[in-house]
This record gives sequence, structure tokens and C-alpha cells, in this order.
Amino acid sequence: MPGLLRGVARTAVVAGTATAVSNRVSRRQAGRWAQQDYERSAAAAPQQAYAAPPPAPAPPAAESMDAKISQLKELGQLKEQGVLTEAEFEAQKSRILGS
Repeated sequence: MPGLLRGVARTAVVAGTATAVSNRVSRRQAGRWAQQDYERSAAAAPQQAYAAPPPAPAPPAAESMDAKISQLKELGQLKEQGVLTEAEFEAQKSRILGS
């Protein structure tokens, strides 16, 4: 029985060590890939600065009054529940009404 317990303990230690090493390798590789992506985007940024500017977005389609009213009702409920402050409520209301 002591030999069996020793074998199980050894297996647990080996498995734990293998998991820790594997996780560390994965984190290191992900860091390297992130660094490479960052370097590529930094190198491409100056080239993009001289490219033609992107086309202006199309103006948003006019929303129906019913959609605006339902959005305002939802905002009012959020304000009553205390989720939104008065300033946040006013800012969102102005955005919805477009003024």
C-alpha cells in the first residue's frame, strides 16, 4: 500500500509541474504574439497616415418617433432605478433627441 500511495503522489506532482510549465509557456507565447502584433501595427501606422482618408460615414437614417419615445422611457426607468445620474440622463436624452 505505501508503494501505491507513493506512486499516486509522484504522478500528482509530475502532472502539477507539467501543468504549471505548460501554462507558463502559453502565457509567454501569447505575450510574444501580442508584442509582434503591436510592432506590426506600430510599423503600419506611419504608412496609413499618408493613405487617403476614409470616406465619411453616411448620415444615420431618421429614427421613427416611436423608437425615440421607447428609448426615452427606458432612460427614465434607468434614472428612477438609480442606474443613471441626472447628468448621464440629460446627456443620453440629448443624444437621442439629436439636440
